[in-house]
Amino acid sequence: MHRRKLIKSMLAAPLLGAASASAQVGSGLTPSAEGYSAIGEQAPLLPRRLKRGMTVGLITPASNAWEDEDIRFAIDVVKSLGFRVKEGKHLYQRTQYLAGPDDARAQDLNAMFADPEVDAVFCLRGGYGTPRILPLLDYENIRRNPKVLLGYSDITALLNAIYHRSGLVTFHGPIAAQNFTDYTYGEYSKVLMHGESPVPLGAPPAFEGAPGRVERENRITRFAGGRAQGRLIGGNLTLMSSLIGTPYEPDYREKILFLEDVGEAPYRVDRMLTQMWLAGKLQQVAGIAFGKFTEADINENTFSMEHVLRERCAGLGVPVVRGLMIGHVEDQSVVPVGAMAELDGDAGTLVLRDPVVA
Repeated sequence: MHRRKLIKSMLAAPLLGAASASAQVGSGLTPSAEGYSAIGEQAPLLPRRLKRGMTVGLITPASNAWEDEDIRFAIDVVKSLGFRVKEGKHLYQRTQYLAGPDDARAQDLNAMFADPEVDAVFCLRGGYGTPRILPLLDYENIRRNPKVLLGYSDITALLNAIYHRSGLVTFHGPIAAQNFTDYTYGEYSKVLMHGESPVPLGAPPAFEGAPGRVERENRITRFAGGRAQGRLIGGNLTLMSSLIGTPYEPDYREKILFLEDVGEAPYRVDRMLTQMWLAGKLQQVAGIAFGKFTEADINENTFSMEHVLRERCAGLGVPVVRGLMIGHVEDQSVVPVGAMAELDGDAGTLVLRDPVVA
């Protein structure tokens, strides 16, 4: 079940009471703090590169898998990557569409960053729920203990809030509850294990052409040319738009914004991009890299997704491309939030400029 279907199913359930943010904010930065990414362009914090034999903390900060066997499958996936697994205390907990109460999910994330035995933190899945726990996170604890945090979809809120509030580079990439394709493992390895740079991010996988046969699924659309450098922010469009106006939205100034989504019709994508434009965010970025917008509800009476993305962003005066391997796809790139990158709108490429692991 993708995120939109999950949210629809939520409407039939009573909304859980949110914990008081003022009473439970972690020590360190407060919700009114400017955030690390807004303070000049100081170098972000880099986590240690991943090595086989490390211990990975597995958490469910949003929704949970439907069955316990799905969780055990995710554990086996992490083990297959060469890691020991430390399960979050509330890993098997479920509260309707959430993976347990807000405070329990936040406790697991805080505990993994505080635990000296844990070297990295992987998210089991997305779904819905990470924005609810943002006021409960101990950002100072996270800043003192920089570790790889990996996930995507609803995890977008965590990735950007943590980068903004602590300065730690985080990673938009595969969740634990999925098998890695060869492409996904290659992207994961070059960024998180080998620390390669400069290196392309999200380039389409190799395609064997022949007379009368060319690439169709993974094409790059160049909406606006030019070249720009900036630190990466972004992820799921729905989550990025939901952070606007909160103390957890990242600083958009001179950033390379990357966006993807799933199950959203063009008019809903239009609405979210328009919100970002009305809020002045799109006008601040140095460039925009669109990933995949999969499972979109498109019919004959709608604009195409290409039309919406072009109309909302092509006239901003910055490079804009579409089609990178970012999003709800099997062949999936790993994109570091907070890392310096270069977007080339003419070549249709996004290149990581500096290493993002120490």
